[in-house]
Amino acid sequence: MNELRISFIQSAIAWEDKTQNLHDFYARVFSLKGLSDLVVLPEMFSTGFSMQASYLAETNEGNTIQTVRQWAKESNLAIAGSFLAKNAENRLFNRGFFVTPEGKSHFSDKRHLFRMAEEHHLFTAGNSYTIIPYKGWNIRLIVCYDLRFPVWIRNRSNEYDLLLCVANWPQPRANAWDILLKARAIENLCYVCGVNRIEKDGNGISYQGDSALIDFKGNLLAQAEKNQPAVITDCLYKRDLEAFRAKFPAWEDADYFEYACMI
Repeated sequence: MNELRISFIQSAIAWEDKTQNLHDFYARVFSLKGLSDLVVLPEMFSTGFSMQASYLAETNEGNTIQTVRQWAKESNLAIAGSFLAKNAENRLFNRGFFVTPEGKSHFSDKRHLFRMAEEHHLFTAGNSYTIIPYKGWNIRLIVCYDLRFPVWIRNRSNEYDLLLCVANWPQPRANAWDILLKARAIENLCYVCGVNRIEKDGNGISYQGDSALIDFKGNLLAQAEKNQPAVITDCLYKRDLEAFRAKFPAWEDADYFEYACMI
């Protein structure tokens, strides 16, 4: 499939209130039924960026992901975001998810844990990722702070076409958010969709959104208004991406390397 309709939802997040957040995002997701192929939600969309994960965390079969799976099926949309997760040993993760309408679920745990909020003391860092095939596109999903680390995101031999970054990125570092999204698009010869929340969280930290969709040249295709809720849809064209990669094959000169992930 050459075209991919992608939507992102920029919104406030009710602090540690799963019921309210699932209710609020339900309406926004279903407003896109028939109008989009993929909708992207902010990081920790169901709780906010809380360090109270011991009681908020769920497994991949918990209510949050089961609800998202039902949304994806009923709305005929793929849905991406992140949630507070745990495994059978009660290890905790900031877990990215990508759920398709057909019921397939892909997960990618946040690799770089935000030590300034002591996230690294609570969560386990991810050590692997998957390239997600969807409607003829290859998609990579990262979570917030991962955006600062280009080696982890490096698009080796054009293995992905679209990079999704779901975030709770604070307002004081908004300039870095804008620059890094564009840099990741340019250096990886891919589309980038960055989705951030707005308003204050339960710790009093402010977020202004700046959710954006960027093309493979670093051009801004769409951006939400600062500090305002938004549901924005645009269309990506794979033929344009492939034509540019053929015309400007910088990827052929990229350095070869392998990841060494140590937990």
